[in-house]
Amino acid sequence: MSFSSMFEQSPCILMEGALGERLKREYGLQTKGIVDMAGLVFQKAGREALSHIWCEYIEVARNYGLPFLATTPTRRANRQRVSAAGLDDSVFAENISHLASIKDSSGIEMYAGGMVGSTGNAYTAEGCLPFEAAAEFHRWETAKFLDAGADFLFAGLIPTLGEAMGLATAMAETRLPSIISFTIQGDGCLIDGTPIVDAIRLVDECVDLPPICYMTNCVHPAIVTQALAQSFNQSPLVRKRFLGLQANTSALPYTALDNSLDLHTSPPDDLAQGMLRLKKENGFKIFGGCCGTDARHMESIAQIITQP
Repeated sequence: MSFSSMFEQSPCILMEGALGERLKREYGLQTKGIVDMAGLVFQKAGREALSHIWCEYIEVARNYGLPFLATTPTRRANRQRVSAAGLDDSVFAENISHLASIKDSSGIEMYAGGMVGSTGNAYTAEGCLPFEAAAEFHRWETAKFLDAGADFLFAGLIPTLGEAMGLATAMAETRLPSIISFTIQGDGCLIDGTPIVDAIRLVDECVDLPPICYMTNCVHPAIVTQALAQSFNQSPLVRKRFLGLQANTSALPYTALDNSLDLHTSPPDDLAQGMLRLKKENGFKIFGGCCGTDARHMESIAQIITQP
């Protein structure tokens, strides 16, 4: 089934839980650096750890009969950073190839996505590019993912309207299905102050092939609920187009969590209840995890969202 058909037909979709925090804390892998996790695919230990974590999440999806989305750990990999890290553009093909091999042996309905990110800081928006410059900048990595055979493109932690519009333009040119995941706060806006409803409308209007949907990641369900309760986001457009969350287990703000030495987490059942509320009240259909999550959290989420 095509990614687009799956998305339209599936009431609930499971997305992967945390990768980066688990790779560091459980496997002792050094993921710090200019391209963060992207280079792990060239290490035997890195490939094995990624495979093990993804297979845990795949087993959850299998147990609950859910389609499963996974993305390459390449959010920080772009033309400038890849070159500065002493790598080349094979990093995109290698990451897709590794993820695709897991997909092919999974025995479930699974889709391998290529992840891209903002040029600047995802949590402060410092260094982010305006629309046209962002489109030109991101064409390089989106084209690499097209050539590598990605099933879809995923733009993660996008903090500004300009970067979102630029990424949407670059992704639309590949004709691959795509998702944009904003960095949002409880005030209902992106980090640059753009309300979610305006960001969706303006990004949709700037391309001939808009993203399949919008979502957010690395934020607690309680903050997302607060953001969507803002009067300007009480819109049919938001309810129709803003449809997913990769949840952080902590309700602390980004400023408190970014570069924290401690892992802030909460019980799986508590997180699952927050996700269920977003499903019931806001029509969410993509449910995944971010910092602090593991297979236990994804199990609780899958169990509660599939209950009749």
